[in-house]
Amino acid sequence: MLKKKLKRNAHKVDKFLIYFLKKQKQSLLVKPMKYGIISGGKKIRSSIIFDMGKLLKVKENKLINICAAVECIHSYSLIHDDLPCMDNDSIRRGKPSTHKKFGEATAVLAGNSLLTLAYEIISDKKYPISLHQKIKIIQLLSNCAGHTGIAGGQDLDLKFENKKKKLKQIIDMQIKKTGKLFNFCLQSVAIIANKSKKEKLFFGKLGEEIGLLFQIADDFLDIKGSKHLIGKLIKKDKKKGKSTLINILGLNKSLMYSNNLKKKILLKLKKHGKNTKGLLETIDFITNRNY
Repeated sequence: MLKKKLKRNAHKVDKFLIYFLKKQKQSLLVKPMKYGIISGGKKIRSSIIFDMGKLLKVKENKLINICAAVECIHSYSLIHDDLPCMDNDSIRRGKPSTHKKFGEATAVLAGNSLLTLAYEIISDKKYPISLHQKIKIIQLLSNCAGHTGIAGGQDLDLKFENKKKKLKQIIDMQIKKTGKLFNFCLQSVAIIANKSKKEKLFFGKLGEEIGLLFQIADDFLDIKGSKHLIGKLIKKDKKKGKSTLINILGLNKSLMYSNNLKKKILLKLKKHGKNTKGLLETIDFITNRNY
């Protein structure tokens, strides 16, 4: 049932992106852009946004643009992360990485184009939210995607390789690298729902905790997962000397940390009642997934 929901949500976002790109003047970069984003991955961040929409009673026509934007940002970061100058990964989502398929220069430009496309999607005049909300969402996305978010997290991830780091430093790095985009997923919906500053910050922080939970699950999959199911190479973190919670705490203590974090998240969501059902299911999937 949940897998069907994820697939259905991913299809909605893919359909929107295909239509949005089709409206634009075509270029040679559209093909590698589509290769990096369409029909690939679980699009779990989009499902989180749809779940938040149900929690805060926001209609889907006000959510689809931020879903598409967040997938553009996520896919751009993966295309760049896979490059030889960074993590040097040749497989992504069960197929050759974008730079393997189209060349390094094209991959860089396709990633850059997806990054800028995200802002175009949010600022689109047909997007049915107020100008004030668009500006707030663009500001939030900039904060979560740039040097204070994904880009800064990836930089720390590379600099931490083969170095002994403290737990707090690793958590800070992983929140920037993964948690900040989840912050955007929850907080952007709160902006559209016209929630108070306190509530928006609450949901943003909650998103970072869900993102950290996602990253820990990813680190476990790198050790115990199946290359066939995950769609990328496994056992890379140890070879590259990556700084992870597992690396510093060990498997058992990392699992305990993850379980405690999940309990903390569920406790925070408890007061929102039955409207949290979809989000709770997605969080459960994040921790128990095998791909």
